[in-house]
Amino acid sequence: MKLTTTFRLLRKALACTPRYEFLRKALSREEYGDDTSINLLTILDTNGLDDALWALSATAENCDKVARLMAADLAEQVLPIWQKYSRDKRPELAIKAARDFANNLITSEERDAAGAAAWAAARDAAWAAARDAARAAAWAAARAAARDAAWDAAWAAAREKQKEIFISYLRPEV
Repeated sequence: MKLTTTFRLLRKALACTPRYEFLRKALSREEYGDDTSINLLTILDTNGLDDALWALSATAENCDKVARLMAADLAEQVLPIWQKYSRDKRPELAIKAARDFANNLITSEERDAAGAAAWAAARDAAWAAARDAARAAAWAAARAAARDAAWDAAWAAAREKQKEIFISYLRPEV
């Protein structure tokens, strides 16, 4: 699906000034006036993933379905981490509910109930993780260097996967 925005829509959505100006400098005023369509893939290329994701809030087209499905895909990327520490299925059910809602298979009330259950599961897991972290503090210093290196590699891989997901929804249809 092709999603576009304009400089006028970005301003109306209160785009942050430095990133807006960065995009403005990257795209010539002659080619891109205030109301000229800007493909979100162009924003991805010029400004990066964070700005392209944010630009979903300022599209000329209705992007609710795409944004919901994309969010479900992004959330699904961290499920293996969740599943490593919990057998609780509420986050998986919430992701399924988000997809079902985007595809008009459930009501907003059913979606909200699944989301509330997922938040409760995350809250419970956060408390358990904090408790376990306090118990493991003595080991933290010994593992810090290895963890930092692993974190950097995992973060880079996750960001690349997020970019792939974004592009998969917005690339031109063949």
